[in-house]
Amino acid sequence: SQLIRNVRAIIVRNQTQVTAGQFAASPKLEIVGRAGAGLDNIDVEAATEAGVVVTSAARENSLSVAEFTIGLMLCLARKIPGAHADTRQGSWNRTQFVGTELSEKILGIVGMGRIGMLVAQRAQSFGMSILAHDDYVDPEIALRNGLDVRMTSLNTLLSRADFVSCHVSLTDGTRNMFNAERFQKMKSTAMFINASRGEVVDEMALFEMLQDKKLAGAALDVRGVEPPASSLLREFDNVIQTPHIAAFTVEAQQRVVAAICRDVTAVLRGGEALNGVNFPRPLYRG
Repeated sequence: SQLIRNVRAIIVRNQTQVTAGQFAASPKLEIVGRAGAGLDNIDVEAATEAGVVVTSAARENSLSVAEFTIGLMLCLARKIPGAHADTRQGSWNRTQFVGTELSEKILGIVGMGRIGMLVAQRAQSFGMSILAHDDYVDPEIALRNGLDVRMTSLNTLLSRADFVSCHVSLTDGTRNMFNAERFQKMKSTAMFINASRGEVVDEMALFEMLQDKKLAGAALDVRGVEPPASSLLREFDNVIQTPHIAAFTVEAQQRVVAAICRDVTAVLRGGEALNGVNFPRPLYRG
C-alpha cells in the first residue's frame, strides 16, 4: 500500500508479522523496532538484505518474566489458583489443597539467557537446587554471576528436575523441543512451566502426559496459537493457563517502549541503534 511505501520506521509487538514482501514494498524503511523479546515474527534475514535495522527490547522485560515464572511455580506447588476458585464459591476445603514446598526441590532451567539467569537467582533464594541446560552459552556463565547452578545435558535435567522451566527463543531447533520423547524423560511428580514461546511445546504430547498422569502439572503463559481457539488442556485442574502476560508489568512496558523509541529516534536522526540486532545504522539502498 501507499502507506507502507512511505514509512521510515515500523514498531511491532509479537503478533504482527514483518515479512520479506513488506521490506520489498517499503523503499524508505530504515528501522523495525520489536517492542519486546523474540524475533520470530520478523524476517531478520530479509531486513538485513534490505539494509533495514532491526532492533528489539530483549532485556527490558526480563525481570518481569522471571518474577512471573516464580509466581507460576508457587501457584503449581501450592495449588493457589484452584484453592482460590474453590473458596470463592463458598467452600473451605483445606485438605484438598495440600501442596509442596520449593525448598530442596530441583529446578531445571532450559535456556540460560538473561531470563533464565534471573529465574535461577530467585529460585536459589528459595533453597532450590538448580540444573540448567543451554547449548549456546558459556558453561561458566552462572558461576561468574555468583550462582550455584550445575550446567548439564537436557536428558539429565529432565530426568532429575522437580520443576522444568523453559526460557528459549523460538528457532527451527527449538520448535516442538518439548515433545513426547522429552516429556517422557521427566518424573511423574514433576511440573512443567513455559513462559517463552508456545511453539516450543508439542501441546498434544503434553495433553497425553497429563491425561496419563505422567506429569504432576503444567503452567503455560504462551501457546502455539494465540489466542487458542480451543484447548484440551482446559479439562485439567493441575494446569494453569495465562494469556501471554509474563512481560506485562507497568515497569517492563515502560522500559520496552522507552528503549524502542530511543532506538527509532536515533536511527531516524542519523544516529545508531543501541540494540540493533543486525547492525546499528541502516544500509541505504539505491
